[in-house]
Amino acid sequence: MAEITTHQLVKEFPGGVRAVDGLDLTIADGEFFALLGPSGCGKTTLLRTIAGLEAATKGRLTIGDRDVTELPPGKRDVAMVFQDYALFPHMSVADNISYPLKIQRVPKSSRHATAAETADGLALHGLIDRRPGQLSGGQQQRVALARAVASNPTVFLFDEPLSNLDARLRLEARTFLKRLQRDLGVTTVFVTHDQAEALALADRIAIMKEGRIQQIGSPREVFARPANTFVASFVGSTPMNLHTATVSGEHVKVAGSSVPIPPSARSRVSDGDEVIWGARPEYLRWSTEPVEDSIEGSATIVENLGAAALVTVDAGGTLIQLVVDEDDEPEMGARGWVVPRIDRTLLFDGASGELILDDTPTSP
Repeated sequence: MAEITTHQLVKEFPGGVRAVDGLDLTIADGEFFALLGPSGCGKTTLLRTIAGLEAATKGRLTIGDRDVTELPPGKRDVAMVFQDYALFPHMSVADNISYPLKIQRVPKSSRHATAAETADGLALHGLIDRRPGQLSGGQQQRVALARAVASNPTVFLFDEPLSNLDARLRLEARTFLKRLQRDLGVTTVFVTHDQAEALALADRIAIMKEGRIQQIGSPREVFARPANTFVASFVGSTPMNLHTATVSGEHVKVAGSSVPIPPSARSRVSDGDEVIWGARPEYLRWSTEPVEDSIEGSATIVENLGAAALVTVDAGGTLIQLVVDEDDEPEMGARGWVVPRIDRTLLFDGASGELILDDTPTSP
C-alpha cells in the first residue's frame, strides 16, 4: 500500500513565507493525482516535501503505513523527476536509466534490458549509448523520466516532466505515462501548470493557490463545478467567462442582456443579489438570428483553433469568448447573439467568489 496522507502539513521558509500552509490531503493507493496551479502556489514545494528534499516545518506525512516525516529521501521508496533533469553527465543514457537498479543490486543484464524497454517507450531508441551532453533538453527530460519509471518505486513524483517536450512527443509521453501507471498501479503525484495535462492524466486534481488547496475533485468535477472563481478561471484550455451580474426575478442581468438563472443556483439567490455569472466558451454558441435569453454583441476577434475557432464578442463593452465550429466562424465585426446552455452556466458569490450551488444539484 502506498497511500499518501498529510496532516496539517506546513513548509515555512525564512521570512515567514508559507509555501505549504496547513494541508490535510489523502492520495489513494494507486491513484494518479495532479497538483495544479500557477507558479509560486506551492505545488513543487509540496512535492519536494513528500520526497523528503524539503523538511516539513510542522505536521505529519505518511506513505502507506509508515510515518516518513523525519525519514531521508532514500528511505521513502519514491522516485522523482525534476524540472532540471539531474542526470549524471559522465554516464550513458542506458547507465543513467538503470542507475537506480544498480543501487538495488539488480543483475546487469536485467537492468540493461529494463533500461532498453523503458527507453523505447519514451522514443529514446538510438540514443541509448549517448551521454546527456549529446542530447537536446527534451531528450534529457525523457531520460530522467525513464530513470524514474525503471526504478519501479512505490510512489512516482513528477515535477512538470513533460514541459520541455515538443507537442507530438508530449502527447506520446503522456499516453505512455498513463498506460504505464495503470499497468503498474503505482501511486503517482504529478505537478503541472498545464491544465490540459492535468485533465488528461489525473484521476483527481488538487488546484492550489498560495500554499492552500482550493478544490480537489475529478477532472470532470473541477471543470464543470469549480469551487470558486479562481478555479473557474484557471482550469480549462480557455478561461471561463466571468462577469458581474445582478439577479432580477428568474434572470440575471449581464452584459446589458438578461439570461436565466442556472438551475444549480435557483434556490440560493434572491432578487437584487450581486453575483458573478460564469460560462465556459465551449458551452456558448453563436447565432446570427435573435434568440430569447441570449446576449447581443459583435465579433471583434476570431482566433483559429484548427477544427474550431475562439471568438471574442464585444457585448456593450463586456468581452465574452465562445468556441464555435469552423463552419460557424463569424466574420470580423459581424453582429450576432451569444446563446448560453443554461444548465452549463454557473453563479458565484459577488463578494467571496465561492460557487453558489443548491444542496442537491443536478450531476454535471
